[in-house]
Amino acid sequence: MLIPLFLLVAFGAAVLFSAAGGNFQPFAASHLIRFSVFLIMASIMVLFTRDMARFLAYPIYGLILILLVGVEAVGAMGGGSQRWLELGFMRIQPSEIMKPAIVLALAKFYGTLPDGMIESWRALVPAGVLIAMPMGLVLLQPDLGTSLAIAFGGIVVMFLAGLPMRWFVAAGVAAAAAAPLVYFFGLKEYQQRRVTTFLDPESDPLGSGYHITQSKIAIGSGGFSGKGFNEGSQSHLNYLPEPHTDFVFATMAEEWGFLGGLFVLIVFGLILRWGLNVAKKAKDRFAKLLAAGMVATIFFYIAINLMMVMGFAPVVGIPLPFMSHGGSSMMTNMLCIGSLMMVNRWNRERTRVGIG
Repeated sequence: MLIPLFLLVAFGAAVLFSAAGGNFQPFAASHLIRFSVFLIMASIMVLFTRDMARFLAYPIYGLILILLVGVEAVGAMGGGSQRWLELGFMRIQPSEIMKPAIVLALAKFYGTLPDGMIESWRALVPAGVLIAMPMGLVLLQPDLGTSLAIAFGGIVVMFLAGLPMRWFVAAGVAAAAAAPLVYFFGLKEYQQRRVTTFLDPESDPLGSGYHITQSKIAIGSGGFSGKGFNEGSQSHLNYLPEPHTDFVFATMAEEWGFLGGLFVLIVFGLILRWGLNVAKKAKDRFAKLLAAGMVATIFFYIAINLMMVMGFAPVVGIPLPFMSHGGSSMMTNMLCIGSLMMVNRWNRERTRVGIG
């Protein structure tokens, strides 16, 4: 897993170097530094025992929930949203850390729940509350994309825990029925524009549809092999918005073309496949749900970002893992990687004990 991960981060640094006009500052250098720091963090996580991870699950969840409340009280503004906490030595986005934290908390919950209760309300209501509390706080910021990511990770864990399929079907029907009400009464005006723009971006190519339109132009102009490293006109001439964060894939595709995009997809596929194998080999429910939930969290980032830049999903501000510039997203995805490495060590230890 580490070789594909290093390749992806290095390729991301090259793209960020180009996005800055051929300079390591300010994007590529900090990207590599953050990855190095969080790789050390992930390596430390590997040392955690199963009992320690279980013990820390609820305290970590509770601490991040308190930080989310702190965001509402004294959080810093940025981009029209109140999402960050200034801690003096660093700026933290608690909603990002909640993505792996909700997976850890639910893995602990279902890992200790007796099998006979899986089909009862005791398996549904507490887990629903655990998901709903951070989702509500994140929606107040407002941050629809992150709240959906929290819900996605939590729902995947619930599904894999073995809750009855009829509950998920009923929830899907209820969500579809409530969608018009949420659109007209739950979404802010700019969020409604994102939905309508996603459905018809050409209706306002210089306004609300500008991001998606320019992203499609950048990706399409790359062709099969791209325009060449550091030769992208859309990003260098400032036509492409956020070329170093949300739309880094479009920046890459313009310069590296279809071949570059295929390389990125293959590397992501290798990382996700490794994560799924770790989950498959886990011997207990807690470890299996923890690993699978972390894979789902990384997958959500990848799928939504790629769909967004290609016009298949509304622009919701989800960065591309290990390639986009941003400390919070890098930390979240490295927490997921660290958790998978931790479970992988548990699997190896269990195998050695079994052989012995």
